Amino acid sequence: MDSPTRNPDFKVGIQYWNDQPASLDGVLGGFGSGSLPRIDALGSRQFLQRLLCELCTIPSAIRPLDATPVPRRLRALDIGAGIGRATQTVLLHLFSDIVLVEPVQKFVETAYQDCLKSTSSIIPPNQWKGISNKSKSVTFVQESFQTFNPLASLSEMNCIGRLGYEGDGQPERTFDVIWCQWCLGHLSDLELIGFFQRAKKALRSPSESLIIVKENVCHDLADNTPQVIFDQQDSSLTRSDAAWLRCFNESGLTIVCEETQNGFPHGLYTVKMYALRPVQV
Repeated sequence: MDSPTRNPDFKVGIQYWNDQPASLDGVLGGFGSGSLPRIDALGSRQFLQRLLCELCTIPSAIRPLDATPVPRRLRALDIGAGIGRATQTVLLHLFSDIVLVEPVQKFVETAYQDCLKSTSSIIPPNQWKGISNKSKSVTFVQESFQTFNPLASLSEMNCIGRLGYEGDGQPERTFDVIWCQWCLGHLSDLELIGFFQRAKKALRSPSESLIIVKENVCHDLADNTPQVIFDQQDSSLTRSDAAWLRCFNESGLTIVCEETQNGFPHGLYTVKMYALRPVQV
């Protein structure tokens, strides 16, 4: 049995991130100006495209050339999105509509203002793909993911605004992918399981949609039991593979695919990607 671990303190975690600059270096611990952001984004897009063939923009070799695909706007939820890095470099390349959720006010406001600039040609429009021509949309929400309910309507959320595609009036309540990266360490096991159980209900299709977890992973203990390491600086947890698996199982989720992110600088924690779906009863 793994030893007792301190639980994250949400207020301490928020204060830590409030003290960091709202920049790539700030949200990536000083690694924002190197190769890490580009390698991370490429690995994430490739992982998603292998799992969901409808995300691939290259025509299928087995589909008739004159076949007309049924148009459907694919939707993603970006949890703990920071300044919108994953939305900008991963999700907008693959999805039509993204809801970005971040608890730190200055981060979500920076993301909104940065995206807003792409609508007025202040920055190149491809930095927020599909926003300037309104073919895609991003909705910005400031919420704590300890209690965030993906099924809530936008009127029930602290919505900063929406940019890009104006929508057809349909409620934004279900998602093809729920993306969680470098944020779930701020949840205790109990909070994490509660979040996963809420997230499951917000999947468009339990048999096709995915919850993606991309997080730091420490080693299991010598007897292959779970290990959880508490970081006092930012009040977060780093879980081992067995510790993540335990939380997935207790949440009623099964691993569809898992992969280690390669190419990161030496000395960092291993980063793993888990693709999850609800256990089919």
